[in-house]
Amino acid sequence: MIPYVREMKFEYGACDQVSPLIRRVVAKNPGPFTYLGTATFIVGKGEVAVIDPGPDMPEHLDALMAALEGERVTHILVTHHHSDHSPLARPLQEKTGAKIYGCAVGGQAADSTVITEAGHDLSFTPDVDICGGGAVFQGPGWTLEAIATPGHTSNHICFALKEENALFSGDHIMGWSTTVVSPPDGDMTAYMQSLDKVKARGFDVLWPTHGPPIREVTPFIDGYIAHRRAREAQVLKAVADGHGKIRDMVPVLYAETDQRLWPAAARSVLGHMIDLTRRGVVTTDGEPGPDSEYRLAG
Repeated sequence: MIPYVREMKFEYGACDQVSPLIRRVVAKNPGPFTYLGTATFIVGKGEVAVIDPGPDMPEHLDALMAALEGERVTHILVTHHHSDHSPLARPLQEKTGAKIYGCAVGGQAADSTVITEAGHDLSFTPDVDICGGGAVFQGPGWTLEAIATPGHTSNHICFALKEENALFSGDHIMGWSTTVVSPPDGDMTAYMQSLDKVKARGFDVLWPTHGPPIREVTPFIDGYIAHRRAREAQVLKAVADGHGKIRDMVPVLYAETDQRLWPAAARSVLGHMIDLTRRGVVTTDGEPGPDSEYRLAG
């Protein structure tokens, strides 16, 4: 259903020119949530913006500084607060003096009892808050626009590069995998709205922080949306068949999935249940939660 793209040629720590205005340096932090590693993007020449500095790894900072030799960093842009994206922002700032732009962590705390991500940089605080999107950053020959895309996290921001009609999509859309949406910080309703927002912009290419670029953008986003709606339909069928609790749904919906991943899968199902409750499709007593009993509305 989703036309995944997973092949990517690179060397850890090397600076690759991947488009006329974009360079990429990949941190050596591969894993189940980072795929091949975190890609830090450098936009422009001479006076540049750095997007998603990455994990706090001295060797990655050294690689970035080598790539930036002789240039001035004017902006450090962060898509969100996960520990594979934002922690290196302050060390990079100490080296370059550039301001950090992003959206601070909101009041919704992640569920630390279930591992669904590489970790959370809960201390992340930008110098300049761009939570609402719309901020524009410019340098010689390049223009970036912040686009608010909550869903994966409450503070997720994507960055559009006007000159190449490209989007740095962070973890909002990734070529190698679907995106984790884990309440309470993750929000399925907001996530689907953000997918629609990105699709409507008609970008020519997406540059995720993990994995290769997505060049067939509309079919890919359509696949992402279809996948979520198919999962929603499966959830509703499970409820109709009498599986009213998430712990009873997961073995049915994820029968062919490694059981070690079932706790993370349950968080995704919870995201769907919260969304379906908001829309009046299902009901439950009180606020929807991981242990609630769900019923079809009407």
